[in-house]
Amino acid sequence: MIVYTQNFKFDKLDFSPMGKDSKPKDGGKGKGKQAAGGADDSKGKGKGGKSADGLGTCTYVKARHILCEKQGKINEAYKKLQDGWLSNGDKVPQAEFSKIAAEYSECPSGKKGGDLGWFPRGKMAGPFQEVSFNTPVGVTSAPFKSTHGYHIILCEGRKN
Repeated sequence: MIVYTQNFKFDKLDFSPMGKDSKPKDGGKGKGKQAAGGADDSKGKGKGGKSADGLGTCTYVKARHILCEKQGKINEAYKKLQDGWLSNGDKVPQAEFSKIAAEYSECPSGKKGGDLGWFPRGKMAGPFQEVSFNTPVGVTSAPFKSTHGYHIILCEGRKN
């Protein structure tokens, strides 16, 4: 399992798929389904300080991921997911995501289908944590960049 320890700040993330010629935007407005979940948990809070959709408020997340050094490779993996599953509501079965992670991921977790297991808030840094804790269970994120490369995350569970 990779542990991301570098801490850095950012205002908002752009979770839109990255094309071959696109570059990550700094401080731009998020687009697509992932941004709708919002990295801003200040809206929609009800009793107990939980957001209405439960995103971003849990203590632990169970996730799988694909990590690639090159943007072109992560885009290829994402296209494979889109062709097979993402066009059907961003839901990719765990077994299918695992096959693509084993094929494309450059992380040691790729051998285990990208499985990172359960991890607490604060263990992963920056964009990886934001996307992990703001992606609905069963949904696959769009590609995004961190200091470690380009990722796609499948959120498998959340708990407090």
